[in-house]
Amino acid sequence: MSDSESASKSDDCQSKGEDRQHVTENGKPKTKTRAKVFSKRHKTHEIQKALFKDPVDVARLRQLSISRGGLISDELRRKAWPKLLGVNVLDIDEKPSEEVLTAHRDYDQVVLDVNRSLKRFPPGMEESHRMAMQDQLVDCIMRVLVKHEELHYYQGYHDICVTFLLVVGEDIAFALVEKLSLNHLRDFMDANMDRTKHMLNYLYPIIHKANPELCAYMERAELGTIFSLSWLITWFGHTVNDIKHIVRLYDFFIACHPLMPIYLAAAIVLHREEELLACECEMCYLHSLLSKIPDDLPFELLIAKAGDLYLQYPPTQLANEAVIKYRESTSIAKKLQHAARNQKPDSLLKRLRKQGARALVFQDGRNVVVKVTVWTLSAVLSAAVFAVLNAATDWDWMDWDHWSSWF
Repeated sequence: MSDSESASKSDDCQSKGEDRQHVTENGKPKTKTRAKVFSKRHKTHEIQKALFKDPVDVARLRQLSISRGGLISDELRRKAWPKLLGVNVLDIDEKPSEEVLTAHRDYDQVVLDVNRSLKRFPPGMEESHRMAMQDQLVDCIMRVLVKHEELHYYQGYHDICVTFLLVVGEDIAFALVEKLSLNHLRDFMDANMDRTKHMLNYLYPIIHKANPELCAYMERAELGTIFSLSWLITWFGHTVNDIKHIVRLYDFFIACHPLMPIYLAAAIVLHREEELLACECEMCYLHSLLSKIPDDLPFELLIAKAGDLYLQYPPTQLANEAVIKYRESTSIAKKLQHAARNQKPDSLLKRLRKQGARALVFQDGRNVVVKVTVWTLSAVLSAAVFAVLNAATDWDWMDWDHWSSWF
């Protein structure tokens, strides 16, 4: 059992107790409880089936990551997250020496931030265990930065890395974070924050289209977007307290376009409309309200809302307003559209590795090497989005009815 799963063990036990109480007079479980259990078991089976296909059915895994409940458990995430990101867990770079890691320009800042990250570890974890994991977290971050000198560390990066560390362990966490750092998180890792600011500039256009009155109220207060900065650059890992909610959001973000955290931010703001309009129209009051995310937010509902906002107001429609070169991301998606179609299930990878196939490559019918990358995985979200991108990327997916059923 992983650290994030152990943190939710008491909640699971409570849920089981509640299920036992949900009985009719004849002692039989209610239909709703039966359906809930069946749904979880059915989805687990579907995830496993997608993982065992050869090649792995990454398209189906993406659907299951987005739909209600996400990937269900950390055990399944350990298997599915690498497939979604095109990471071969049997071919991970060895850790550099301590001397190499500590000589990096950002090492001291990373150590300072990790030492302040106590709240990101499950409550009740023994101090010795936590300190060992903090050391692993420093190493995980430094391995990425040492390997890619063009990447610049930012405060908040460790909040993302610790989530992967808690779920999959140091080596796989390094491989996953490395792939994300070159794709989903790349704009945050420039020498300056210009591209991060551009991403934040999507927020108000989304809110304006969905709720002009609320947007006008926020603009009148000169609220700005700083309240949502940590949401974006940490994938909500710094502001959401419950690890169960954090990993659920990561299921969603990994399977979606890199701008999806902004759409979720807009969904949260829109969800809190009544609170905001009841608040005095002053920047300090609105910022104070929004900077704290309540523990009881309906995250499944908000994920569905974010997907709906993406469908109604895709980045292509907002690019001019946000002054963002959206064409760059779609051109990358087009170039790498074959990314996840030829991955092997882990069982086959292990067998081939034993046979000496350490450096496994994938080939199409013409024996052309197909490199496994991530952008194809992140370039699309739903059936309607696929339709938007089909003209450029030749995506062949499903219709609206299938998309709406994912939620």
